[in-house]
Amino acid sequence: MPKRFAGGYPVALPAPAENDRLSRSLAMGWVSVMSVFPGLILWLILLVVCWPLALLALILYPLVWLVLLPFRLVGISVDAVFELLGAILRLPARLLRGPRSA
Repeated sequence: MPKRFAGGYPVALPAPAENDRLSRSLAMGWVSVMSVFPGLILWLILLVVCWPLALLALILYPLVWLVLLPFRLVGISVDAVFELLGAILRLPARLLRGPRSA
C-alpha cells in the first residue's frame, strides 16, 4: 500500500486543486452523463438507418437488464466472499505485525 500524507492522497498523485475541473465534474456527475453519450449517438444513428430495430432495442434493453440482474448480484456476492476469505487469511500476519506507527 502506498504511503499517504496529510489529506489522505497517495504520494504518487498530487492533491486536486479547489478549482480542478475534473474534481468538480466528478462531484456534479458529469462524467457519468458523458459515458451515456456515445450510446445515445449510436442509438440515434440506428434510429435513422433502421427505426424498427432501434425501437426493438429500446424495448428489449430494460428486459435484458432485468434478466442479467441476478448474475450481477451473484458476482457482487462472490466478490464479497473472496474479500472476506482474503481478510481472514491475512489476519494472522496483521496481528503479528503489531500496531502501525503514525
